[in-house]
Amino acid sequence: MEDCFGGSALLALWLKVAGCRKNRHGHSHEGLSFFTYKCVVKMNKPFISLCPEITRVHALTLMEWLQDERVTCYLSDSRNVSRSIEQAIERTQLPILTHLFNRGGRFFMAYDRQDAPVGFVRLIKTGRECEIVLAIGDSNKWGQNLGARTIREGMKLAFLDIRAEKLIAKIHPDNVRSLKAFQRSGFLLESETPTLKSFAMTAGRYFQLLRAGAVGDSTGIYITEIDKARLECLIALEQGPAIVELEHELERAIVVKPQQVACNVVTMNSRALLQLDDEEIEVALVYPKDADSSAGKHSVCSDIGAAILGYREGDAIDWRVSDRTRRIEIRKVLYQPEAAGDYHL
Repeated sequence: MEDCFGGSALLALWLKVAGCRKNRHGHSHEGLSFFTYKCVVKMNKPFISLCPEITRVHALTLMEWLQDERVTCYLSDSRNVSRSIEQAIERTQLPILTHLFNRGGRFFMAYDRQDAPVGFVRLIKTGRECEIVLAIGDSNKWGQNLGARTIREGMKLAFLDIRAEKLIAKIHPDNVRSLKAFQRSGFLLESETPTLKSFAMTAGRYFQLLRAGAVGDSTGIYITEIDKARLECLIALEQGPAIVELEHELERAIVVKPQQVACNVVTMNSRALLQLDDEEIEVALVYPKDADSSAGKHSVCSDIGAAILGYREGDAIDWRVSDRTRRIEIRKVLYQPEAAGDYHL
């Protein structure tokens, strides 16, 4: 019944939070644990985006969730977690509490398609391994497969941002829903005791499943060999949430020769007509050096640029743009270099 995932290591976080003094700017609410900055996440139904900034309002929401025994029953935490958070926020008047929640790990608030907080994720890296703890705290959203989506977003951050070699989830044997969600996501049972089952996902297995289309978005995207080679060089030099998304897309993309890419696919230096929620806009997908958003030239490292790469006319995706979830539809590819024979671009 409960949408609670993982279990150990959360207590350590709360104890650290309770002992923190007011200082600096920090991370927030428990969402997936991958970024320490704004999350840019491409989504199918169900949709989850992970956001690192945690405000006082988020902390109060988290306290409310953790007072619900249905949420905490499978988390190996003190029953006084909610009080620990309350004591922590009483010690500071700062509106942003990210730094309190981000000590000892990466802490994220999980948002649904309506940009409402529904849960939290924490990633705790020790050496080459990383542990994931998460829960869907909003009981009204249970049964909507949001936990499985959150796990997938967490894996993306663990392997592409944190660069863990292994991701571990420790789950109570009675937490049937959590067990099934991690197994469906490709995790393998590594060890078990009467009170705990430990599941693991290696980086190698993750990338293998990603390339096979077994995790992540179901809609296939297409990238030319030339574009992929250039973008891999770009990724090696850049950082940021959009770069993590870009690398994720390159890993899962179907790679084709420039002469074989369909003319309705958005490739680098293409121009396309987009439907952005209720607004119709024309954009060109360019490399960072050519970007000029005022002229409609969006870098592949921007929110919109990373979102549309490789998609075809008629495809529609959800993507977090400027801290809100937007619906982006590829209405028409107006110009594609490969279709025009402009292979030098």
